[in-house]
Amino acid sequence: MKSSDNKPKQTLADDPPPLYPAPLAYENKQFLSSPDGRILRILSEYAEPLARFRREQIQDTVVFFGSARFHSLKEARDRLLLLEKPGSKTPAPPAEQEKVKRARAAVDMARYYEDARRLAYLLTQWSLEIPAKRHRFVVTTGGGPGIMEAANLGAREAGGKTIGLNIHLPYEQMPNRYISPELNFEFHYFFMRKYWFAYLSKALVIFPGGFGTMDELFEILTLAQTEKLAKKILVAIYGRDYWNRIMNLEAMAEAGTISPADVNLFRMVDSPEEGFEFLREGLTRYHLGSPPRESAPEIAKTRP
Repeated sequence: MKSSDNKPKQTLADDPPPLYPAPLAYENKQFLSSPDGRILRILSEYAEPLARFRREQIQDTVVFFGSARFHSLKEARDRLLLLEKPGSKTPAPPAEQEKVKRARAAVDMARYYEDARRLAYLLTQWSLEIPAKRHRFVVTTGGGPGIMEAANLGAREAGGKTIGLNIHLPYEQMPNRYISPELNFEFHYFFMRKYWFAYLSKALVIFPGGFGTMDELFEILTLAQTEKLAKKILVAIYGRDYWNRIMNLEAMAEAGTISPADVNLFRMVDSPEEGFEFLREGLTRYHLGSPPRESAPEIAKTRP
């Protein structure tokens, strides 16, 4: 007898279970969330916003940056009132006194919230009067609280669309309620968010802020200085009192780390009206002289 005759015969019970169709690659969440799927995630944060900007007829933007920690004047005053406890004869403990000190500072800085709101209102009111098929100079922010909320609020009060480019963080940053719902974005990659800030904008307005605000400011100034983008970017830095204490670009020019002409890459302004006049004059001169060449979001071209 041959040895093969001694092998046990396979029965139907030993057959592997039937297979179901494998998930389509673009529906495979495990793959899309893996390192191998990173390129698709990056492309998605380019293609999906572009599709939405096309659908919503957005041509270009004006971006507002500033501290997320500022509150409206009313909210800042209400918080201070709660902490000061009018009528109390007992001195507050040191920890409470420090909170009161910060609350008073918040009331002082709230003027920037109100000014951002007013400037965004004036800019949007003017942009709505521009005869164009697509929305021009749409107020855009990082989508969070503080100056971002103020600018979105001002644009909304003027009756215009307004964009929020939020970022997904370990601690939740919810989008503010004044963003146009159809233009509310959430990004995973900081660099893709920065791309949409820079490449659609015709102007940047920098209110007092911290590390993130300075990061955005110097990134745009670097693009303007190197002329990497084939467009004129207007930069308005709001609040001489604050910024003159924070940075000294003249010292950089004197040291030779930037050229003297680089200090002219921006304009310092101190009121919503002054900021608006600077923006209106510059946007008219550089970006309203001729009709747009494309019927799509006007993404800036880079120089070779």
